[in-house]
Amino acid sequence: MTSPPDLGVYVHWPYCAKICPYCDFNVFKDRAGGEQAALARAIVADLEAHAAITGPRRLVSVFLGGGTPSLMDPAWAGEIVAAARRLWSPATDLEVTLEANPTDAEAERFAAFAQAGVNRLSLGLQALDDEALGFLGRNHDAATAIRATQAAARAFPRLSVDLIYARPGQTPAAWADELRRAVGLGAEHVSPYQLTIEAGTAFDLAVKRGQIVPPDADAGAALFDATQAVLQAEGFEAYEVSNHARGPAARSRHNLVYWQGLDYVGVGPGAHGRITLGGVRHATQAERRPADYISGVVETGLGLATREALTPTEAAEERLLSGLRITEGVPIADVAILAIAPVKIAGLVELGLLADDPQRLRATAAGRLVLDRLTTELAT
Repeated sequence: MTSPPDLGVYVHWPYCAKICPYCDFNVFKDRAGGEQAALARAIVADLEAHAAITGPRRLVSVFLGGGTPSLMDPAWAGEIVAAARRLWSPATDLEVTLEANPTDAEAERFAAFAQAGVNRLSLGLQALDDEALGFLGRNHDAATAIRATQAAARAFPRLSVDLIYARPGQTPAAWADELRRAVGLGAEHVSPYQLTIEAGTAFDLAVKRGQIVPPDADAGAALFDATQAVLQAEGFEAYEVSNHARGPAARSRHNLVYWQGLDYVGVGPGAHGRITLGGVRHATQAERRPADYISGVVETGLGLATREALTPTEAAEERLLSGLRITEGVPIADVAILAIAPVKIAGLVELGLLADDPQRLRATAAGRLVLDRLTTELAT
């Protein structure tokens, strides 16, 4: 009998001091009142209900994301982390990550979150240029971002920074310089994301009005190439399409839970989860509105809006989609039900999009540039 898969926990804290114009996450404007304390209590209760469903598991990661979880009372974070550790068996190297924005990042709060059990901070710098930060709708300047990053590097054993590139008018040379300055602040993990215009966002409306002209495909490719060159020269490994780490220990354990097809419980408004029960993988999603989530937990014990059993084919397609994002790829045995023809794999190897590996499907650097196309080719 095989042991159940390791488990991650994702906690969605949906409140933000300001809604960024590029964001399509499930977020709500931060406001005073008792809702937040009620939400923290509901999250702990929801974790307890999920533990009864999953049974004993080894807990490898807790990720407090959002939204802006660094806005929460650090004591609430401590209660949530303590609950997760109590409900499942924590790995000796359990990773506990908190997402933060520089505006929320006074050193005193960092110390409080570290005391609450957070050992990895993911800091949303997004840019180190004041004009770019204004364009992105951020409510901090570059000087604040620098101070926050330096304080975070002192407070936490692990530090990751997020940056957004492919901004209108951005040149590879300017981006390379900005990226080097960010790396010099002490992070061991960098997540540089190309600006994507998501449907329904303020940026989407601005593009339709002609107020924003995103870089074309060639400009985006040049900026991507600059990203890879700078980070490689600085000692970072591109272990995933948009994630770079200084060695295996610096990789995001929680993101690897997703990309390696492990289980994760999702709690908090709008959170997604994937849980294997009785050998069947299930997709879950929590109620999106905080009030609905809280009332759902109070009334039923769970904050879920849906829990759906995936077919073996659907589960394999998800495994393929997520696994191709990382350099290690996907064991062919994990997606055997898709019956991918060897001749198709050979053709993609010949095109330079897949590595020549008889055991795994691994996208090459060229393949990761066209990952949507590659996944579609393999899954159909």
